[in-house]
Amino acid sequence: MRLAALLLALVAAPALAQPLALPSGPPYVLTNATIYTVDADAPTAEALAVDASGALVAVGAEADLLAAYPDWPRADAAGRTVIPGLIDAHAHLMGLGEALLQADLVGTDSREAVVERLRQFAATLPPTAWITGRGWDQNDWEAQADGSHPFPTRADLDAAFPDRPVALGRIDGHALWVNSAALRAAGLDPDAAAPADPEGGQILRDADGRPTGVLVDAAETLVTSAIPAATDEVLAEALNRATAETARYGLTGVHEAGIPISHLALYERAIAEGRFPLRNYAMLSMDQLDAFCAQYPEGYAGTDRLRVQSLKVYADGALGSRGAALLEPYSDDEHNHGLLIQSPEALAEVVESAMDCGLQVNTHAIGDRGNRVVLDAYERAMEVTDGGAGRHRIEHAQVVTLEDIERIARLGVIASVQPTHATSDMPWAETRVGPERIKGAYAWRRIVDAGARLALGSDFPVERVSPLLGFHAAVTRQDAEMRPAGGWYGNQVLTREEALRGFTLDAAYAGFMEDEVGSLEVGKRADFVILSQNLMRVPPEQILATEVLATVVDGEAVYTAE
Repeated sequence: MRLAALLLALVAAPALAQPLALPSGPPYVLTNATIYTVDADAPTAEALAVDASGALVAVGAEADLLAAYPDWPRADAAGRTVIPGLIDAHAHLMGLGEALLQADLVGTDSREAVVERLRQFAATLPPTAWITGRGWDQNDWEAQADGSHPFPTRADLDAAFPDRPVALGRIDGHALWVNSAALRAAGLDPDAAAPADPEGGQILRDADGRPTGVLVDAAETLVTSAIPAATDEVLAEALNRATAETARYGLTGVHEAGIPISHLALYERAIAEGRFPLRNYAMLSMDQLDAFCAQYPEGYAGTDRLRVQSLKVYADGALGSRGAALLEPYSDDEHNHGLLIQSPEALAEVVESAMDCGLQVNTHAIGDRGNRVVLDAYERAMEVTDGGAGRHRIEHAQVVTLEDIERIARLGVIASVQPTHATSDMPWAETRVGPERIKGAYAWRRIVDAGARLALGSDFPVERVSPLLGFHAAVTRQDAEMRPAGGWYGNQVLTREEALRGFTLDAAYAGFMEDEVGSLEVGKRADFVILSQNLMRVPPEQILATEVLATVVDGEAVYTAE
């Protein structure tokens, strides 16, 4: 089906043989384009004009712009489609860069496949280096006779790597699979009873109480704290790789969900050296709150490429690892309610402190209990403070009771969701939560209809970087093979206009940047993407055949396809 869709897309692109003709930089008038502006007053246009500063000075009819700017160079879009620069409202930029320096385990279909990838990856490393990777998902492996998908164990890794530490992050980042050598390097005896679970985490144990080799949520740090820190040179290379990848997929902005203050200097240096081809709305990691507020009592000034005025907070774990906090037990694990990363009282204290510091609060909440305690904390903190920066967000808002969906809207909270999570999780999500709770899970249509605003993202590297994958999932609720027919709970789809807005103007709004980017309007920055076909009109099965031909930030092409 994918091949057929691609062939149809090629036939449907009348100007495909005509190359783009882009000048080296502004000023110019871009013509011969179908432009979707995401401006409600003028949703489409034929041309746009970019001045020498990289700002849009005109958007409209081609004849009008050529007459108004007769001496400016002309950029020929070759009949292609132009949309505003895409913004990922929940991503992990340095996580992506680090993943590009680790073994990529996404798509592995067995423990054996993981080990084989690790063998190949280990051959590229110094012999004493830790072997790290990310992306395994036991739900993608063959089920046991009883239909279950149990976690792997350290024994699966020990046979291949008896002496070299191995630490592998699950695809959602909420579980770590390690071997015995990694446990020893972290000061944990794999042959003795495991220590007590840390708050907000769990050490999985065998029948004798020994660690199995899987650590969930806060327990991950028992091993990750022992991994040698990356050097500045390694971090710079990771950042270079990450920003090259985001540009290739049409991203002109990301909202980075959790950074240490130390990364600010890394980003500032890259910006000064012209190595930062996107706008980063960075959220501070939760443990950085006190230090940031002391160091920047008046706020972080930032630049048009880097802004910091929000805090990333964690309420619970993830659904795939059964760490998401639920009001009632898991439907497939009757003794498990999931995990709150911190008590409701501690969460409320962090939220209030962040608002007192003038910050927006963006809290990871996946389970219905996790979402409820976040809404409780927000509502209370907004009553006793001035609300900080406002526009507070729930990151993921994945399983929410129907009454709490209405509450999200009433409190003016932004739901920051990732459409590909639904299509990745749909094979097993209802097994976790049952037929009633699933009605409030990944319920984007209900959230929009309740009057709340959606900001769309991917959570990369948990999911793939391309926002077009998220666009497709949002408007079809189907996988790349267009399954299931009609979409998984297809009554929760978004329209194409809503999906595009979620990856552009609404994402910009969620980062306080809607007056600068997010739509193609006069006075805003010239951030846009040129696509190989009309994303807003091709049949749904052709959406994923769309390619990014150029990514433009401030009027300068930061990526062009070969």
